[in-house]
Amino acid sequence: MHLPLKVTLNANLFGAPDAGVDMTFDFAQLVAHAAKSRHLGAGTIVGSGTVSNLDRSKGSCCIAEKRMLEILDHGSPNTGFLRYGDKVSIEMRDKEDRSIFGRIEQKVVPYPR
Repeated sequence: MHLPLKVTLNANLFGAPDAGVDMTFDFAQLVAHAAKSRHLGAGTIVGSGTVSNLDRSKGSCCIAEKRMLEILDHGSPNTGFLRYGDKVSIEMRDKEDRSIFGRIEQKVVPYPR
């Protein structure tokens, strides 16, 4: 799982930081900890929070984090928040270019009333 997590926003690359490189707890440690208190079956998704690197050259996986870094660097954010119609996707591919968990794509839509 120490591979780039590719995030696109409206088909444009938003970031592809390497997962696991700078994490306080690696994925194996997160899964082992979660398994101590619940059953984890095949297909269980374990969230890790933001995937990012100390080296910012590969971009971000989180809009809030990117905005915060822009504020620290420039005094104000340059990246906008998501809007209705925006599409966000994430995918991680292995060394043979096979998708590890499948491409996840979401479109921002108004909440139905």
